[in-house]
Amino acid sequence: IELDDKFIKGYLRKAALLKIDKPQEAKAVYEKALELDPNNAEAKQGYQHCSNAVRQLPPEERAKAAMSDPEIQAILQDPAMQMILEQMQKDPAAAQEHLKNPNVAAKFQKLVQSGIVSIR
Repeated sequence: IELDDKFIKGYLRKAALLKIDKPQEAKAVYEKALELDPNNAEAKQGYQHCSNAVRQLPPEERAKAAMSDPEIQAILQDPAMQMILEQMQKDPAAAQEHLKNPNVAAKFQKLVQSGIVSIR
């Protein structure tokens, strides 16, 4: 990957090593492989496997693992998202309104999938 960041097999090999102990990190590597080749069957299968493995983790472990994800960190450090999350917590009607924005909805979905945010 260091020599050629477009070498998909490098990402697939790295993800295969990570998926045993670090499915969250492996999932991110499979995402990168899918950016390079959206139709790669091995990357799709690995991504699905890691997604299932992450979903089966207890919420506390999932949230802890998610905190190492730079995208999650960026979402949580964004002042606008902090304000939106605070409003959503206090007012369900505000949540519905904010989720009409596709950018906010995507970020919120990422937080839910990672276990950082739970829906009651």
